[in-house]
Amino acid sequence: MRHGGWSWGIAVAALGGAVLAALALGRYPVPLSVLSGLGAMDPAMATVLWNVRLPRVLAATLVGAALAGAGAAFQGMFRNPLASPDLLGVSVGASLGAVLGIFFGLPVVGVQAAAFLGGLGAVAAVALLMGAVRRSAGGDPVLLLVLAGIALGALLGAAISLLKVLADPYNQLPAITFWLLGSLSAVTRGDLLAAAVPAGAGLLLLFLLRWRLNLLTLGEDEARALGAPTGPLRGAAILGATLATAAVTAMAGAVGWVGLVVPHAARLLGGPDLRRLVPLSMLLGAAFLLAVDTLARNVARIEIPLGILTAAVGTPVFLLLIARRGREE
Repeated sequence: MRHGGWSWGIAVAALGGAVLAALALGRYPVPLSVLSGLGAMDPAMATVLWNVRLPRVLAATLVGAALAGAGAAFQGMFRNPLASPDLLGVSVGASLGAVLGIFFGLPVVGVQAAAFLGGLGAVAAVALLMGAVRRSAGGDPVLLLVLAGIALGALLGAAISLLKVLADPYNQLPAITFWLLGSLSAVTRGDLLAAAVPAGAGLLLLFLLRWRLNLLTLGEDEARALGAPTGPLRGAAILGATLATAAVTAMAGAVGWVGLVVPHAARLLGGPDLRRLVPLSMLLGAAFLLAVDTLARNVARIEIPLGILTAAVGTPVFLLLIARRGREE
């Protein structure tokens, strides 16, 4: 099944089912007969479907695909099954940018722009730090890159904590906390279009590079022996993953676990070949986040932040995948 068409069929069916459920379920249900074109749609239902539900479904699809695709690329090129899109500080950099925007009272567009620039700036700082350390001390570039990302992520996390202490506890602190938990409740068509351009460019770059990324899974020396330009290739992949992750994080807030869990599920379904794994992860990531967002809207009277549900759902799924993979090995 891993190397046949079943993996694609399962992923497409999961995404299609998640889209139908997301469009149909909510405080104003939309019957499947209407979605299939067999039933009549009244004006109120059309407003809910086209102006509220559909933009949110597209946003959840984009966020899930971006985080899962970036996670699959990172796990492959760093040869680390625990790698995720925030490995190099993208998410924490975007979070710091958003927190600064909220702290200084910027409008929503300004907060999103600050988050996007913060994500890009964090990865740029990691690259500069790694370059400086390597020039002075040498060493494995992959290891130095990961260590620089961890170190900078800890520093930026401390800055976020400081801003939370200094923030107004009645207005700014609740807004900061809610943003850090992640949500799609306030996403508009303008937000979706603004995020779709850089996220789409990043995903396209990862898709085009996916077969070359297989060379990086062999290790630095082996890849160079096969003629692969490891530095530019890794840099291009990091750029694509960073663009996609920063764009969707700026739109939806900090959403964890998707980039870590979904690539493992895709690997069990379609194998470790990145030519198949990267697009399969994008499909499954979109389906996963759509399902989680539908739960967030319907499981309680108030909407539950995405970060809480992705952790609650992702943790047992991740443990189950680890146990299953251990039995297979």
